[in-house]
Amino acid sequence: MADHGEFKKVSLSTNPTPEALAELEIGNIVYLNGCVYTAREGAYMKVVEDGEPLPLDLPADSMANFHCSPAAVQNDDGSYNLSAVTATASFRFNKWMERWMDLSGAKLIIGKGGMHPDDYKKYFVPNKAIYLTTVGYGTGALLGRGVKKVREVHWLKELGVAQAMWVLEVQDFGPFIVESDFKGNSLFERENAKIAERLPEIYKDTKPAVLKRFGETDDRSDELI
Repeated sequence: MADHGEFKKVSLSTNPTPEALAELEIGNIVYLNGCVYTAREGAYMKVVEDGEPLPLDLPADSMANFHCSPAAVQNDDGSYNLSAVTATASFRFNKWMERWMDLSGAKLIIGKGGMHPDDYKKYFVPNKAIYLTTVGYGTGALLGRGVKKVREVHWLKELGVAQAMWVLEVQDFGPFIVESDFKGNSLFERENAKIAERLPEIYKDTKPAVLKRFGETDDRSDELI
């Protein structure tokens, strides 16, 4: 992150060099250029669990896997109008990540909410991969502006719009935040630790709730999420 509270902005190829990835720092703002493909549980199960061949040339075509669902309508000529791409939570896909990275050569995993720090250390660091997260919620239409063309769609009939593998040509596609770096550091983990330090101070003068539902507690050490 840049000095004086400013965020460093980076224009990054979807087939980035190891050197370009190594220069990324958590908190950097990234805009992507090239080709992004969507793949989530439907595609992962087909390729990783069922052994179906990849329908495109990875990683040559792209090293950027987006966990998302597009809002797209097919035109009479077979082309697509894509107005938005809505990110989905990536932590749900951790069980496929190790094998998927081996098969696809993915270096950029993009999604919402990040993954567990242990996943970064187990799967991302050995593969020299980076996690990019969307900026807040409700950014699907904003991201859609960066999609210039739907190049092709795979497994649309079998998996449906959300789970199909969409291949998107993108320009200035973003903004995304660098959530993990080459060492497996996590932006969310770092910032959550800062917040957690002050929670006892914030709660120290509060009174216990008069009415409680079963399982509620005002002891932060007992709370389960």
